[in-house]
Parts: sequence; structure tokens; C-alpha cells
Amino acid sequence: MLIFPTMELQNNKCVTLDKGRLESAMLWHVDPVETARGFAASGAEWIHVTDLNALEGDDSNVELIETIIRTAGVSVQLGGGMRTRETVERWIDKGAGRIVIGTLAARDPNLVVELAKNYPDQIVLAVDVWQGQVMTEGWRQSGAFTPEGFIEAFGDAPFAGIVVTDIDSDVEDTDAQLGLISSLADTARVPVIASGVVHKADDIARLKYVRNIAGALVGRALFRKTFSVEEALEIARPGPEPVAEFL
Repeated sequence: MLIFPTMELQNNKCVTLDKGRLESAMLWHVDPVETARGFAASGAEWIHVTDLNALEGDDSNVELIETIIRTAGVSVQLGGGMRTRETVERWIDKGAGRIVIGTLAARDPNLVVELAKNYPDQIVLAVDVWQGQVMTEGWRQSGAFTPEGFIEAFGDAPFAGIVVTDIDSDVEDTDAQLGLISSLADTARVPVIASGVVHKADDIARLKYVRNIAGALVGRALFRKTFSVEEALEIARPGPEPVAEFL
């Protein structure tokens, strides 16, 4: 299972959100570029970056994200404000390893399927869930989709993965979040990446054995130093396969 150390960027700073509330972001006094480099030095294969300003049409973080992509030494999965074909393709040209798309998938699913076909293993579908509905527009607008129906509508589209976030579960209610994400992973046709579920190291151990969950975004716990990237990667590493003993 892949671990995606995660940074949410707002006004060129690292922050974390409580239930997707942009207005009450918690600020972390760290350098984003050095933080990304630290994740890479700790052995991460990917990092996940969300541009919170871009959700509101603000390009304040563009230069910072370009620097992270160029210098971090690790592949970047980037989300936030991917509302047009041009934006998606521009970030791929700039070197982003994967692009996470949510609102555009609800507005123009045919375009997103086309992008997935044109950029194999680079387009990730975002499914952000609030009270049983898929949210768009930076978690502010409820669509007319259930998460199950939203995922099913894309059929066999060749996404690199599906990031599932249960926004309205309590931050510490891991069981409720795991219930939703496990259910969606069981029916999805591409691997699911769990978001917002990992609060402690044991949560990684639980996720590791859920069918079709291929990764987890881990942000707040790393900034709080609840555990390290190295510890997360060690727990997520596949265990040895059982070997039959022959007498």
C-alpha cells in the first residue's frame, strides 16, 4: 500500500483543514519545499499536494508548487482547482505525476474520461462525500450524486486511482470513515486511495488489509509528529506471503 505524505497549501503555507472548512485552516510553521524534500528523504515514493487557493480561482501557490515538483525529488500527485482541460494538461506538462479531478468530473465526465485515456496512470478521480452526497466546488456544493453512483457512472475509465474522502465523519471517527471507504473500494473498478482516515499508525495497519485500497493520504498526523513517514512506510509495506511447510 502506498503512503502519500500530504500537504495542503494556502497562501504559500502548509495548513490542514477540519471537515474541509477553508476559513478555519490550521497553519503549520514549516517550509513547504523543505517539508516535501524531507518526505522524499524519508523514502516516500509520492507526495500529495492540494492547492486550496486554486479551489477559489486564485493562482497564489503556482510558483511554490512548481518549485516542489522540480526540486522535491519525489513524484507529486496534485489536486485543487483542476476545472479545465487546459489546467490539467498544463500541470502535466510542468511535471506533476498525477492530477486529481473532482468538480470537472461532475461537470464534464466525458472530458475526464478522455483525459484518463490520453494520460494513462496520471488522472485520479476525487470523490468527496458529505452526508451521502458527492461534493464539488471545493467541498461547498452538493451534487445530485451518491458516491456509489458517481463511481459507477465512470465504468471502466482508466483512472490511476480514486481518492475517497468522507468529509462529514468526525475527525476521530475512523470506523465510520473506514465503513464508507471500504464499501466504495469493494465495488470500484480501479484502486482506491483513502483520505482523512489515518490519525494514528494503527489506522494504516487496518487499511492495509482492506480489499482494493492501494494507498492512503497522510497529512495532519505527520505534522503533529504522531508518527513518522518512515514508520508509516514500514507498516504499509506488504508482509511476507505465507509459505506452506512440506513434511
